[in-house]
Amino acid sequence: MSALIVDTSSWIHYFKGEAYPEIDEGLKQGLIYLPVIVAAELTSGQISPVMRAALTDFLMELPLVDASLSHWLRVGELRQRAAEKGLNISTPDAHVAQCGIDLGGRLISEDRIFKTLKDAIPSLDFRLRDFR
Repeated sequence: MSALIVDTSSWIHYFKGEAYPEIDEGLKQGLIYLPVIVAAELTSGQISPVMRAALTDFLMELPLVDASLSHWLRVGELRQRAAEKGLNISTPDAHVAQCGIDLGGRLISEDRIFKTLKDAIPSLDFRLRDFR
């Protein structure tokens, strides 16, 4: 199993109790990497202080994806490449996709923008989970 990037949408489903064997296995093997924007999105919701503390503790245990300036420059380039194909992708979504590209890993998301992006630019080097 290669590195896994879990998008906010999938974490939300996972925390609500939806079965994600690939997330369970990725956590067990230490293969899940956290994009910094996903941490911000997850902690921005209306949750109790106790739940926020538990979520923060959980996230602090995950390795971060490198978010250096060179990463963010690649995010901008990805958005530009997508725009050339007529696709408007948000900076947060481009960041998550670029994290998958940088790690050569698999992206787990409920958000179809990633499938649309992969279809528009087939040369992108990340894998998506199958959409239901």
